[in-house]
Amino acid sequence: MSDQCKTKNGIQIECIQGDITKQPDLDAVVNAANAQLMSGGGVAGAIHRAAGPELARACEPLAPIRPGQAVITEGFGLPNAHIIHCLGPVYGVDEPSDALLADCYRNGVQLAEKQGLSSIGFPAMSTGAFGYPMEPAARIAFSTLLAEAASLFSVKRIRFVLFSNRDAELHQRVLAEVVDGAG
Repeated sequence: MSDQCKTKNGIQIECIQGDITKQPDLDAVVNAANAQLMSGGGVAGAIHRAAGPELARACEPLAPIRPGQAVITEGFGLPNAHIIHCLGPVYGVDEPSDALLADCYRNGVQLAEKQGLSSIGFPAMSTGAFGYPMEPAARIAFSTLLAEAASLFSVKRIRFVLFSNRDAELHQRVLAEVVDGAG
């Protein structure tokens, strides 16, 4: 497990290959949402299918959201109490993409903190249909979360749940580089 996780400022950050809808030990998982917070492809579709139709009804009054924004709902059929929905930037369209992507992670983890949650699971935001290159996206994610770590008191574990082994290995490598480079 040591190559899969790092601890910084009392916060454990880990990277695993898996299914974000099957993380029963996390208080919340993050949905890589669309602006209308409805089912779609990729992570949003998987989360909506697993959570059930109640999720769409709960999301309706919260939409639309803007890139970088985060909102929270119950987990419904998921094994998690909450779902935090973040709209990542479309790479090359929503600018500045790097700042908007950082806002996703910052706003997502701060919403978990505000709710008093101790653990949260993120997908690789914006890297699927939204086209953000995986390695730069991972660097932004980890740099942002490390910068937020000092202001987190309830959130103690952040897990990245990646679809493929290749993506998990890339995130593990980038996490080690960012944490070790951060001193």
